[in-house]
Amino acid sequence: MTRDPKKEIERLRAELDRHNHLYHVLDRPEITDAEYDGLFRRLSELEAAHPDLVVPTSPTQRVGDAPADGFVSVPHSLPMLSLSNAFSQDELREFDRRMRSLLGTEGVAYVAEPKLDGLSLELVYREGVLVQASTRGDGRVGEDVTANVRTVRSIPLRLRNLAGAMPRLLEARGEVYIDKADLAALNADRAAKGLQPFANPRNLAAGSLRQLDPAITAERPLKFFAYDIGLADGFEPRTQVELLTGLSALGLRVNPLYRVCDDVESAISFYEELMTDRGALPYEADGVVVKIDGFDERERVGAVSRSPRWAIAAKFPAEEGVTRLTDIVVSVGRTGTLTPVAVLQPVRIAGVEITSATLHNEEEIRRKELLIGDLVAVRRAGDVIPQVVRPLVDQRTGVERAFAMPRACPVCGSEVVRLEDEIAHRCLNASCPARIVQSVLHFVSKSGLDVDGFGIKLVEQLVEQGIVRSLVDVLRLNLDGLLELDRIGPKSAANLLRSLDQATETSLPRLLFALGIPNVGEHIADLLAQTFGTLDRLQNASLEDLVAVPEIGPLTAEALIAFFDNAENRSMIEGLFHAGLRISEAASHSPGGSLAEARFVFTGTLSSLTRSDAGRRVKALGATVASSVTRATTHVVVGANPGSKADKAREAGIPILSESDFLDLLATHE
Repeated sequence: MTRDPKKEIERLRAELDRHNHLYHVLDRPEITDAEYDGLFRRLSELEAAHPDLVVPTSPTQRVGDAPADGFVSVPHSLPMLSLSNAFSQDELREFDRRMRSLLGTEGVAYVAEPKLDGLSLELVYREGVLVQASTRGDGRVGEDVTANVRTVRSIPLRLRNLAGAMPRLLEARGEVYIDKADLAALNADRAAKGLQPFANPRNLAAGSLRQLDPAITAERPLKFFAYDIGLADGFEPRTQVELLTGLSALGLRVNPLYRVCDDVESAISFYEELMTDRGALPYEADGVVVKIDGFDERERVGAVSRSPRWAIAAKFPAEEGVTRLTDIVVSVGRTGTLTPVAVLQPVRIAGVEITSATLHNEEEIRRKELLIGDLVAVRRAGDVIPQVVRPLVDQRTGVERAFAMPRACPVCGSEVVRLEDEIAHRCLNASCPARIVQSVLHFVSKSGLDVDGFGIKLVEQLVEQGIVRSLVDVLRLNLDGLLELDRIGPKSAANLLRSLDQATETSLPRLLFALGIPNVGEHIADLLAQTFGTLDRLQNASLEDLVAVPEIGPLTAEALIAFFDNAENRSMIEGLFHAGLRISEAASHSPGGSLAEARFVFTGTLSSLTRSDAGRRVKALGATVASSVTRATTHVVVGANPGSKADKAREAGIPILSESDFLDLLATHE
């Protein structure tokens, strides 16, 4: 007797869905790959014979749709917030102290979970069916990657019933990632084909999910762990543990390696265990996320603009590797500073191949006792910036050699000098091509004129071909000249010129920063603009006038005098105004703001915003941002790897704010 095709198709889909769940979510396969392939082939044949019975949730539809022209923006119903970071056990204890203080309780229960190094994703299910998937994006708006997500086999196209009921709406959130073993297998295959290997699992996961052709995504071994929800109707967990067990019951894959912690010390123990075992984990993990378990407590604690107060990411220390320091080469910056750079035998650290690292100056090389040819320990500071830590002295063979700073500029051949009271060696040739390239990049940078479209390759071309010999030439660029360059088309050139035209109306602080005056960063540029008001007054200020400004020391004052006394510099500034530059009267400071009496100093690396952005936000509230700790300082904001400013603040009894505290303060005043 012939079976009803519809019933047979439904039976095969249900059976394949069950085996997909067993294999990709529970890691408990019950049948062989060949048996699975037989079921899948039978379903494909039936659907081909009855195309009217094909539905989007069928297992056969995971192969992906046709290539897309681009990604559509998708607003999240609830923001996908980022997490504040902790870099030590003391910072975790401080987080716990804040939570207990906010909740008015002696103890708080937490759930600790591995922090995977992947890509955040939101899955929207309606009546149990996957209808949309989007990346985190900026937290409020992401990109629609639904077609690609349908190819990820650990993500169910249809949820399973929870206690006999199906949520009407569920926005499940989690991480897309690739196992280390899968990355190694992919790279071995690419190497055999003569292709460039993928750098690390996170970049591969992100790149795979954002392929315009879903068929390419389908070839990548992406996996997904769910750990949070957005809006939900018919799914109401009261704790993080209930959320994780509930998501698992619905068929979503949940990382089993989490721990319920009665207090912060238990969370710290889990952190230490995971840090010790991180190399044995099948995926890349860069820390542990510690969350308040109870949702009622989370509601009472609340969130700030960018992150929840009730969770924190405890980051692991940077991983180290050992490699050979094969050479030390010298680069030339915009002020003529010569910077030694370590050339390293390629070494993979935390999934990234490292081939070079800055050594800052000759004194740093001597302090670390580095020799060319040394085996050296290398790490990624903050898991980002390559850093040579130390030489392995006991591994020396006697063929290593010392480094000496060159006497002539490696770019233009001019004499290299070391000025009195300076650590740096400099090329004093203002026409050195390397100096011009870096000066132009500084001029158009975000803190300078903020012009979009200038990359180092473009600027190098402009300088090499003689189109740009000074900053004035930047404002004189035209379409014909740009179109003569390699790899720039009419649209890119027009966009760059449009951005350049918009940037010609700027503020005095931005111009002072953009000019690249030695010792004049964003903060000093703000101080000078506030004190002197106009460029003319500043240009004609005496040494006494300058040193009378708080925080302007003799070296900075002398640098300003020397810059404005230089005839070429004055001519260059006049040329900028003749080329169309205009200074707007927009205020750079809001003296009447809610933080008008506050004086901030920032030290260390902030994770959720840059120090420049942090400074701009408090300035908008009327505060002053200083570069050094004095008796007038009211707040010192401390990020990762802080310097001596934090110690000085503690000794002086000045309030110290963690990044989380600082964001809380901003949320209160903005």
